[in-house]
Amino acid sequence: MSTSAPTPHAPPAVRVMGVDPGLRVTGYSIIETRPRGPHICEAGVIRTMEGTKTTDLGKRISVLYNGIVEVVDQYHPQTMVVEQLFAHYDHPRTAILMAHARGVILLAAAQRRIPVVSYTAPRIKKSITGSGRATKEQMQHAIRRELNLTKLPEPHDVADALAAALCHYCQTRLMGKGVPGRAGWVNAPEESGH
Repeated sequence: MSTSAPTPHAPPAVRVMGVDPGLRVTGYSIIETRPRGPHICEAGVIRTMEGTKTTDLGKRISVLYNGIVEVVDQYHPQTMVVEQLFAHYDHPRTAILMAHARGVILLAAAQRRIPVVSYTAPRIKKSITGSGRATKEQMQHAIRRELNLTKLPEPHDVADALAAALCHYCQTRLMGKGVPGRAGWVNAPEESGH
């Protein structure tokens, strides 16, 4: 009677949702850990003005909220990653409007008890390309390579959402010593917060 070593089981897949907030277009992505690396389950955009010319901020926020909730309820991510809000002195109105979009995204996550992690734009770029000053095109090429895509991720809103999720994958993989699925994979690194 021969005994063989038990077959190691792969850790359970973990899903991360990356979100690139916007009041007109919000990019989103769902990536999942797999033994051979991260895999895209879904990526797309939520358009808050599609089919209408509305400037009603309340209606646009409602469309964004419903779109985020729909994706969350379909894919059940364990973590959501949203780029940290950057306010430029020359464009305070843009920062305020972005804060509305970000706030409704955080609300959707909180209602579903999904932890939210935030990274600065330079941190995301450095994690993906090695340079915190990478261009959007350099980011797209790096994302295509990392996720084995046949073409560049487009539009930029989707690429930015994929970059956020991929950054978290890379950061937590380093924390978990290369083993996605460990407790560190879901827990937020040092830049967590809202």
